[in-house]
Amino acid sequence: MKNSNAITTVGNNEENFLLVAGSKYRILISGEQTNGNYAVIEMRVPSGSGPIPHAHKDVQETFYVAEGEMEFRTEDGKYYAKKGAFINIPLGGAIHAFKNTSEIEATLICTVIPAGFDSMFKELSVASPEEVEAIGETYGNQFYPLNYFE
Repeated sequence: MKNSNAITTVGNNEENFLLVAGSKYRILISGEQTNGNYAVIEMRVPSGSGPIPHAHKDVQETFYVAEGEMEFRTEDGKYYAKKGAFINIPLGGAIHAFKNTSEIEATLICTVIPAGFDSMFKELSVASPEEVEAIGETYGNQFYPLNYFE
């Protein structure tokens, strides 16, 4: 019988990255491993890259900036997050976007509660550009124009 209290360890395996929205995402722990409670994703975001404004009312999302600098935008304004910063996107559907504003590839550690976005990222990594919005909406995302915060 498999021990449900077993400790999970994940090595730094470059082969496990998914290409999502011009960035490399690696599932550190999946919803399958946490009974759907949460998932943790490493996001390596190239300079100038990041997702368009979006919201997801049923998922809490947190980001830890492990490397680089990120600009997080919300309806309340901009926040420049440097290495070591922590950002919390609470439940309820706050519209947000982020962009790597540093010259180097930024690394974010993203936790989603409950899990599900880990599965979405797997689907997005093999989707055509025409399928991206529909897949995102299937997972409860709502998308806004690129200039939404201007």
